[in-house]
Amino acid sequence: MNAITKAALSLLVVLLTCAPARINSQARRLVKMTLVRNAPSTGAYCLDGSLPAYHMDRGFEAGAHNWLLQFEGGGWCNDIKSCLERAPTRRGSTRYMSNVEVFSGILSNNASLNPDFYNWNRVKLRYCDGASFAGDATYRNGTSLLYFRGQRIWRAIILDLLPKGLGQAKKALLSGCSAGGLATFHHCDNFTSYLPKNASVKCLSDAGFFLDARDIAMNHSMRYFFKGVVTLQGVVKNLNTNCINSTFPEQCFFPQYALPYITTPFFILNSAYDVFQIRHILVPPEADPNGHWYHCKLNSADCNTVQINTMHGFRTYMLQTLKPFFVNSTRGGMYINSCFTHCQSETQDTWFVPGSPRVHNKTIAGAVGDWYFGRNEFDKLASSESFWQKSGLKSCVRDIKATFGVLEGLSTVLEGLSTVDGLKFCVLVQKNDKNPMEPKTGETEQ
Repeated sequence: MNAITKAALSLLVVLLTCAPARINSQARRLVKMTLVRNAPSTGAYCLDGSLPAYHMDRGFEAGAHNWLLQFEGGGWCNDIKSCLERAPTRRGSTRYMSNVEVFSGILSNNASLNPDFYNWNRVKLRYCDGASFAGDATYRNGTSLLYFRGQRIWRAIILDLLPKGLGQAKKALLSGCSAGGLATFHHCDNFTSYLPKNASVKCLSDAGFFLDARDIAMNHSMRYFFKGVVTLQGVVKNLNTNCINSTFPEQCFFPQYALPYITTPFFILNSAYDVFQIRHILVPPEADPNGHWYHCKLNSADCNTVQINTMHGFRTYMLQTLKPFFVNSTRGGMYINSCFTHCQSETQDTWFVPGSPRVHNKTIAGAVGDWYFGRNEFDKLASSESFWQKSGLKSCVRDIKATFGVLEGLSTVLEGLSTVDGLKFCVLVQKNDKNPMEPKTGETEQ
């Protein structure tokens, strides 16, 4: 099997195993916003000067003394223009945020949807600073005023939660999605310092492992972007000291450089084909001025074989970058799948339902729970070398069987796939979200 065919089959497995079932919207839980009223005493403000906020759903029964804090995501601003544009929006001000948030996935209070953390105190930290809760600076110019106070927002929320029970936590998990997942890397050890020494404290980053990688034009676009964020918002002083003493300080904003210095047990949840990273790190607009990647970035079914191989190379680089952590960490864990998605812990469809994405037949919720509570099932998963390698046709057949419960005729179909036919097969599965061996409506079997 040549490299191009392998790439096509990789995408085939992606689309077959990453199309979860939809859940009833009645399962959603709405949680009201809490403003941090004493934030001004610590200088903690959103970009526009509004008060920071969080949403808290109280734990109950056996989970009443356990806490899960989730950083909200939402990108960054790296210069005055983008931060001024961000300030009068829900990404820069609590004045424009919804007063209620849906708590689903890892934040759900339903045991059937969130089996390990449903009865914990669950808190969502609203994101309004534009630097992953890590900045500490102010910008004034005439009538323009911007508060880059993410670090202070983080501290103000923690101080508000400590007397509400966080200070007596028995178990705690700090998590986050996207820019919030990046925040988890930078606040994990600090979070531990606030809690009782006998508490079990761990951290989880979802879609926050942003790579310091070259784009298709061979430029370090994301490195340049993050340098702007770090410089503008006064982030360097809040990054890991050991990291900034070992490399260029702004590079420590990237998780791959900060991770080796984190001492708290850490779990990394990420897609190797993360759509945000493909669109903004691998193929940012400036690297594709003629729009050759436009349709591919919108829909993976429209990618040609060169683009497929390029994305496959990005996946390989991510796995190579993560492997030292996989090999050397004694208390860490990870769940790396190949779904074309971004953030999987807050969305019920990907977190835990019968059709959720699986690695080694393990859901994301199952893997995170096994890791946090030290269950043997996770040890078996993490020790498997095939976690790092595509296992080819056998794996593909097994995954399809697990998803659709069929095997008849499938091996013959897969073995005979050319690159073009493989892509057509991907499109069929993607568009129909059903058993790939069944004929489409209106068609008859030949």
